[in-house]
Amino acid sequence: MYIAILGAGTWGIALAKLLSENGHHICVWSALPHEIDALSKTYTHPNLPDVDLPRSLQFTTDIEKAVFGARYVVFAVASAYIHKTAVTAAAYLPDDAILINVAKGLEPGTQRTMTQVIEEALAAAGKPVRDRLVALSGPTHAEEVARNVPTSIVSACENEDTAKAAAEIFMNSCMRVYTNTDVLGVELCGALKNIIALAAGMIRGMGMGDNTNAMLITRGIAEMTRMGLAMGCRRRTFSGLAGIGDLIVTCTSVHSRNYRCGEMIGRGMSYEEASKKIGMVVEGYYALEAAMELSRSQQIEMPIVSAVYDVVKNGRDPRDTMHALMHREMKSELDT
Repeated sequence: MYIAILGAGTWGIALAKLLSENGHHICVWSALPHEIDALSKTYTHPNLPDVDLPRSLQFTTDIEKAVFGARYVVFAVASAYIHKTAVTAAAYLPDDAILINVAKGLEPGTQRTMTQVIEEALAAAGKPVRDRLVALSGPTHAEEVARNVPTSIVSACENEDTAKAAAEIFMNSCMRVYTNTDVLGVELCGALKNIIALAAGMIRGMGMGDNTNAMLITRGIAEMTRMGLAMGCRRRTFSGLAGIGDLIVTCTSVHSRNYRCGEMIGRGMSYEEASKKIGMVVEGYYALEAAMELSRSQQIEMPIVSAVYDVVKNGRDPRDTMHALMHREMKSELDT
């Protein structure tokens, strides 16, 4: 099977390696010539230094060449570049290709998920794709997937047959894929969990412990679920791999950029200082504005998201914010 990967970040490259090892023919596209030059020469990624990539992988900066004849096209760029990439690829996408989005985020101003952004961009270009568009999400750090560490992921599409078709290309002894027709729920989980992970990092940076992190994860999934149910999503999605599964790994792993960024902020750095030190996109930051817009438009209280926003966007002291969260009005757990 010929598969195009749009995006040469760690996740795009990890998936390219996995799919190549599954026997597929893979071409990776990036808009950045220096990325493609380095990958073509070294068959390694700078942020996956111990991973040797299959020599069968192809790399290009020509998006027409990348997607021509592709049976599957994987959108693996950062959320901020999804719209631009969809617009750029639109004229060349095969009419029967299954499109798979692996970016996690929400678009500020519209609160659209990434598959919604892709769908609308392609519809405007005369390329309707609703039944051929999949969201792939779950507890999958690129650093571990690239080393064949076992995990599971969710293939989400309103069309169950499309979800299964996408799942099959990723399945192997190290990657088990489940299907789900609740696309909005899966994507909300992927976007909101990154914000909760920023908070998890902050409490670790402030010297708090495992109890605090367990509390945060538990109340974080309650917050995410509350928003999802208000938007018509299914509760079980939030207790599954894309929900609690991805939230746990993002709130506890050293591989999580959001967690590491939050940890630096908890130690006293500004967001700008922390993100510069990480040197890669921190998706939780880019989801904050849209998450707050959703909270207001849906009239759903999101105290953890609001607290992270106050720290990251308004410069509020993390300790003061934590104090305020702990002194909120008493509530029944069954009602929240």
